[in-house]
Amino acid sequence: MTLAELQAQREGKTVVFTNGVFDILHAGHVDYLEKARALGDYLVVALNTDATVQALKGPTRPVNHLEDRLRVISALRCVDCAVSFSEQTPEAIIAEIRPDIHVKGGDYTVESLPESKIVLGYGGKVVIMPTLEGRSTTSTIERMQR
Repeated sequence: MTLAELQAQREGKTVVFTNGVFDILHAGHVDYLEKARALGDYLVVALNTDATVQALKGPTRPVNHLEDRLRVISALRCVDCAVSFSEQTPEAIIAEIRPDIHVKGGDYTVESLPESKIVLGYGGKVVIMPTLEGRSTTSTIERMQR
């Protein structure tokens, strides 16, 4: 599903949005995305471009390039639309889509998210989703390097 198709079909439907790097997909990602999708009718996942991943995570990331990450995320049954964004935060794409619910992982708070102000400003909801303990891309990379 494209963003245009999403806009055309959203009338009366609940759109859920989340974003992240999703570099090396693991069970924590799948659990998180399935729970996010269960909150509504459509799940849009926005992925950081390779340049923004490097700025956030350092020069050795991402492990997988954007095209590959988009393909893998798009293949998940729970994901209806996968897009990318090149800014440090997804505020511009959120302002464009205006999702009903914005979901982020448990290492954030509503107050610490720059995009919360936009979502709450148009009447949307921000949900902080607990993450699976011990599941992270960084810990996976560290285990591989040992």
